[in-house]
Amino acid sequence: MLLDSNIIIYAAKPEHDELRRLIVEQAPAVSAVSAVEVLGYHRLTDDDRQHFEAFFAAATVLPISGAVVSQAIKLRQIKKMTLGDALIAGTALVSGRTLVTRNTTDFEWVAGLKLLNPFGNN
Repeated sequence: MLLDSNIIIYAAKPEHDELRRLIVEQAPAVSAVSAVEVLGYHRLTDDDRQHFEAFFAAATVLPISGAVVSQAIKLRQIKKMTLGDALIAGTALVSGRTLVTRNTTDFEWVAGLKLLNPFGNN
């Protein structure tokens, strides 16, 4: 499993115990892109920054390899998508992992990409 950035953010909220349990039980990886997206948010509080820094320090962070870049380029040539989404989808495809995201509609057109929405809706 590979966590999308939105899942990492949702899991930090007190009301999402089930999401934190899923993360603990499955020990999914994250993309380096998610570290940039989450930690790079300009309005993080000091407490949030410390929480997310600890999360990424403990997580398996998959790099943006040449294969991931090539896959992201192919995806963006097929359909308009954000750079972050293309790199995250590329990371999931190259690593053979299911992408865990709440935004499944952003990715459902990607051939060969397995998706899981832990919220059960789009």
